[in-house]
Amino acid sequence: MRCPVAAARCRFDNLARRGEVEPSGATLVSVLRDSGLLAASQTLAHHPSDPLKLVDALVCVGRADLSAGRLFEGHVNAVKLLHLHGGPLDAVEQGLLHGIWGADGPDPVRLESGILTGQKLFASGADVIDRVIVTARSDAGLHLLMFRRDQLQGRLFPEEWAMSGMRATASGRCDLNGLALADAVPLGMPDAYLIEPHFHGGVWRYAAVQLGAMQALTALTADQLCARGHQEAPLQAKRLHAMITATETARLWVAQAACRIERPDAVADDAQYSILARLRVADEAVAVLTMMDQALGVGSFATGHPAERIRRDLSVYLRQAAPDALALASVGSILSDPDLARRWIG
Repeated sequence: MRCPVAAARCRFDNLARRGEVEPSGATLVSVLRDSGLLAASQTLAHHPSDPLKLVDALVCVGRADLSAGRLFEGHVNAVKLLHLHGGPLDAVEQGLLHGIWGADGPDPVRLESGILTGQKLFASGADVIDRVIVTARSDAGLHLLMFRRDQLQGRLFPEEWAMSGMRATASGRCDLNGLALADAVPLGMPDAYLIEPHFHGGVWRYAAVQLGAMQALTALTADQLCARGHQEAPLQAKRLHAMITATETARLWVAQAACRIERPDAVADDAQYSILARLRVADEAVAVLTMMDQALGVGSFATGHPAERIRRDLSVYLRQAAPDALALASVGSILSDPDLARRWIG
């Protein structure tokens, strides 16, 4: 049987050859499903025999299309939660797209007397999701509840996602007012979702998807410099060198985090590997964007240029989710824990 990652890469290449500059979410999900990646997540998402295979899958999809990468990362996250909390996996085997929506807005989601109130924002895949896990707070703590798409009919507003980048994720709003707990599939005990190393510890997957985009931009820059005969110009060579080293730095951080978090005996403190990787990769990605802009010039900002959409998508994706708050909490944890301080500061 063909490797799902290779099959996905081939299908994404076919989209590019057909000139689909910004494919829809439905098209991207079809690639993920038809390649077998969505179904393969049942074994990849939780304690894979080789965590680097999960890294390869996330990087591959991110390199092809960051919106597809975000949807796939959300699917992997949801499947891992099903494993961790004893949820049903039959829909995963069928290749249905799963996701998790945790971001609240002005009207936070609450569970009271068996009824949900509130709305979710940044609901990635609102136009294509098949199964979604939502977070809801009650006096007992934070709950994980899974719903089918048909239960959310009339409650999804993907059209409200009006962003310059990551457009195909259609990360709009979901209105949960009036839904009953009895209609949901509850996962785990209250606050089980927050237990490390699989809460913040999962953010390495964001970084893996972003790494894929960094690789794409570095390869694109190299190709264009060679096509112009500029690859030996000292300033251009220096820029390309900086992009290569930034991308390799990101790869090493992601690989280390994946191998720590995805092992069966991972512990809570391992979450710092993931948090620091996510933050380091973001900084390296900004460096790649800066060097690419300088190397390719204003022409790369033209609509239809192969770098233009990747730049828009990556710039938006790097801002999710609350990197400053993540960095502040990480530094606080390291400084307050002698063992963590010895590991990360010396």
